[in-house]
Formats: sequence, C-alpha cells, structure tokens
Amino acid sequence: MKNYYSNNYWLIFVYFVLFCGNFKKLDSYEVNCSNVLIGQYSCASPDIDPETQQPRGCSKENKALVNCTTSENIKCKPGTGLDNRNFTIEIPCEYTNGYSFETALLLSIFLGMFGVDRFYLGYPAIGLLKLCTLGFMFLGQLVDIILIALQVVRPADGSYYVINYFGPRLTFLQMNNDTYVVPQEPEAEL
Repeated sequence: MKNYYSNNYWLIFVYFVLFCGNFKKLDSYEVNCSNVLIGQYSCASPDIDPETQQPRGCSKENKALVNCTTSENIKCKPGTGLDNRNFTIEIPCEYTNGYSFETALLLSIFLGMFGVDRFYLGYPAIGLLKLCTLGFMFLGQLVDIILIALQVVRPADGSYYVINYFGPRLTFLQMNNDTYVVPQEPEAEL
C-alpha cells in the first residue's frame, strides 16, 4: 500500500516538472493582419448610408471596407502598412444606384399595364411593348408584379434595389462546388 502512494507522488512530481515548469509568458503575438483568424479580431458595425441603406463605400463589385481591431495580445507584423492593431477587411454589400424597391413595386401594381415600371427600371423596349399591348392584356403586368416583388427583376444596370438595411430583402441560396452535401444513408430494405 505504501509503495502505491509513493509511485503516485513521483508521477505528480514529474507532471509538475514537465508541464508546469517555468515557461516564458507571451506578452504579445505578432501575425500578418491580412491572415488573422476569426476570434482573433473584432470589427466595428458597418456605417450604413441612409440614402443607399448599404455600408458606406459599397463598390460595384459588391464589397465595402470595415475597420477591425485585433485581440489584446495580437499585434500586426511591422511592414504591413498598418498600425499596431487596426486593419480593414472587405465585407459583402449590395451596390445600389438609387432605384427604390417600393417605388418599382407600386409602379408595377398601379401603372404596370402602361409599362411605367419597366421604363423606371431601365428596360424601355419591354416598357414600350407593354404600353402598346396594355401590359400584354394585363397578364404581363401580373407577371411583372410577382417578379418585382420577388426581386427577380432588378434595375437594368445590374444594381440592387434600395431597401431598408433590415427590410424585406430576399437572399437566394445557391449550391456550388464548395457546398458540402451531407451524405444520405440508404434506406433499409424490408
């Protein structure tokens, strides 16, 4: 019995010597701030432009810059052109060119038979065709109301609608080569 306890004390002593020894305390850790990981930094909330309802500086490539700061003990490596802890990253945004979603939808509902909605969005040929055929006998008007409400038809310049930042914006889910598909187990035969 006595031998058992003396072996445990020996193991505890070895553990403290190996794993709890006098290690050098890290005051800071230098990283390349263009490659920091999630959890090593925090970003400020984007500054929302009241006219476009998107982050300020949203480009036609649908990217905006936001200021970020690394965690307390993480510093940017010198020579990156940035100061000690602050850097910027790109966030996704939707470039708008002043076309209002509500205006387009109301024009489609009330004046869609005359093609005013298509003229407003920058499609003059379809607008003229709807004007001459009374909105394709009102069937084209109904289709355009649905397409504009679902935000399938956007302005002709490729921009997005101006919609409140937390408004009725639709996000379409897409699947590509980077999407992971969960394998399904085969059903058991009876």
